[in-house]
Amino acid sequence: MPALTQTLAAQTPSMAEPAELASSTLPAITVEQPRQSPKRQLTKRNVRSAVRAARQRPESNPATRPVETVSGVPNVGSGPVGQPNMASQIAITGEALNARPVARPGEILEAVPGLIVTQHSGEGKANQYFLRGYNLDHGTDMAIWVDDVPVNMRTHAHGQGYADLNWLMPETINTLDVRKGPYFADEGDFSSAGNLHIGLIDRTDKSIAQATAGSFGYKRLFGMGSSKVGDGTLLVAGEAGTYNGPWDNPDDTRKLNSLVRYTQGTALDGFSITGMAYSNRWNSTDQIPLRAISSGQLGLYGAEDPTDGGNTDRFALSARVAGTDDAGSWKANAFAVKSTLDLFNNFTYFLADPVLGDQFHQRDDRIMAGANASRTLNGSLAGRPMETTFGIQTRYDAINLGLTDTYQRSFLSNVRSDKVGEASIGVYAQSTLHWTDWLRTSLGWRGDYYDASVISFFDANNSGKSSAAIGSPKFTMVIGPFYKTEFFLGAGMGMHSNDARGTAITESPTDPATKLAASPLLVRTKGAEVGVRSKLVPGLDSSVSLFILDQASEIVFSGDAGDTSASRASRRYGVEWTNAYRPTPWLELDADLALTHARFVGDDGDQAALYASLAGYPLAQIGNAPGNYIPNAPPMVASAGITLGEKTGWFGALRWRYLASSPLTEDNAFRSQPVSLVNGRVGYRTDNGWRIQLDVLNLLNTRTNQISYAYGSLIKTDSLYSLCYPAQTAPAAVCRNGVMDYVVHPAEPLAVRVTVAGTF
Repeated sequence: MPALTQTLAAQTPSMAEPAELASSTLPAITVEQPRQSPKRQLTKRNVRSAVRAARQRPESNPATRPVETVSGVPNVGSGPVGQPNMASQIAITGEALNARPVARPGEILEAVPGLIVTQHSGEGKANQYFLRGYNLDHGTDMAIWVDDVPVNMRTHAHGQGYADLNWLMPETINTLDVRKGPYFADEGDFSSAGNLHIGLIDRTDKSIAQATAGSFGYKRLFGMGSSKVGDGTLLVAGEAGTYNGPWDNPDDTRKLNSLVRYTQGTALDGFSITGMAYSNRWNSTDQIPLRAISSGQLGLYGAEDPTDGGNTDRFALSARVAGTDDAGSWKANAFAVKSTLDLFNNFTYFLADPVLGDQFHQRDDRIMAGANASRTLNGSLAGRPMETTFGIQTRYDAINLGLTDTYQRSFLSNVRSDKVGEASIGVYAQSTLHWTDWLRTSLGWRGDYYDASVISFFDANNSGKSSAAIGSPKFTMVIGPFYKTEFFLGAGMGMHSNDARGTAITESPTDPATKLAASPLLVRTKGAEVGVRSKLVPGLDSSVSLFILDQASEIVFSGDAGDTSASRASRRYGVEWTNAYRPTPWLELDADLALTHARFVGDDGDQAALYASLAGYPLAQIGNAPGNYIPNAPPMVASAGITLGEKTGWFGALRWRYLASSPLTEDNAFRSQPVSLVNGRVGYRTDNGWRIQLDVLNLLNTRTNQISYAYGSLIKTDSLYSLCYPAQTAPAAVCRNGVMDYVVHPAEPLAVRVTVAGTF
């Protein structure tokens, strides 16, 4: 049967437009008969799905706001991006992400304007994230989703919201959709500062095989291919890698990773089934005290405890289905994830145990399962077009948690062991009304209910049940375009959940005589934002956003100590300026700047009392004065880059990122040094699919730190050590606090990696 080709072409709108205008100004779409069994014909429904997807995607720079298609049909795993409701909302192609030279998988997220991704431990541990004046630790207040599966872990052994992306293979990414702020009804837990949705590819034109080797024992093998199976496509990808790093005690990272994915149909009328398996083992050189480096006791890449490290496994199965009809569209997905983490860390060295040291073991073993569904109805109000979406999101985590004291990874004593069950359900509704061809508003509401039970095996007084409900209104408004310029306004409320163990705790796991107050299960956030996006200059996509974000309490669970630490309310406000310029198809320039003012609100009586108790011992007292600075809240983040090349021939990239000096203690007595790093890439692609590239990381060989902290610790060469052990002559509070000092994790020196890849 001859191929059926139908072309729908019209003038592309210069900016995202209301539905009634988009219906008359569609981007060019070519729909061809899929290459499959003759039984599978191109139907009117397939064409309608492709057209509707094109209508919902805003025209913009192709590197940052993609329309991924195969034979004109949108990728199943990356549904329509839709019209942006905020100036800070963008979508980034997988191709653009993979053009960035990075040291580890999570760093591709630095394509998000204002986001810094770093690491303070071994290569198997979740990254550290910074965004909008937040030290997000390992994920709190930034929600990450991959293929509609949540990555953030609630009530985690190491930290609330733990979001490990070491299992993500960058080559399998189709799009990264970015939204910031609590203005979207379909975004719930951990999403107040930002929410990132990563979509996966469905197929490859050719199979890919590549090998990478580089400095410090870096080796990686990667392969990916797809083929037609029945009426759909089967995609298989896998990687194996090792890495030692520059550390005196090699990381000895050993990683295995795989993905199998079956898809059929389109993003609006189709389904996918995805399975993943991942395993990693590593040693880690954690942050070390600056005084040990300065005295020569440790080298820059040395370790106080060379037995730190860990292992982790993750197995996931998910499914997604979507459909359209005359009334609108619907979608649903379900997922199940089995994950384990064993982590050995020693951050305070000899503060608690002067003989064997302070290493501890955190164990997280969980099954996470959930399902989501939404329905969008197209209608009108007072004669004006309107879309209304109703949705439900459910999740349940069955978690076994352990915290023990260890010596060189050998068991010493139990601190606590818990079995936690945490369930949540979120419902939401949001309506978008197109008042005119230059004004649209979205009004939404979200309700969340959480229920948790904690069984504490070693202390029944720390067992209990808790539940909480919270409602969050949402609003956005878009005005324009006028002269290819749009104006945005957003306001809303959000929340994040706290560790369930903290809601049931009554006494310290390490000292039952010390009574503790329980923390709330859910914490309120409130935010507002105004912005403008313009494409008035040909090839330039520029946006400016002003935001404010309040948080009722930055209460976190301290995985290091096994109890809760409740800080005060906080306020952040700032500005983000984002620019992407593509003067020619082979050249793109980008530059982003984010400035944030972050402070605690109110007084801290507990900190004042601690400061007074340390009087007379300046090594312990400095940095403990009460103040309103938020530790590790960066006041400025900047990045810039240039990307060169086309599909064949020479290509390259040069990227710079900057993290400004930040307060490390509430009184601002300790501040981190600025971090400025440059990465580069050069390579060549042939017309038959072969590629060779050279990545140079830390191109200028800058001596700086990946991350810095300031807190109390104790090493055996400290003068305070002899005042506390074996006979204590210093006050107990001083010995509990230790010596206040910078504690740093250095950036890796200049490193090169060579990749050879071929297609077949």
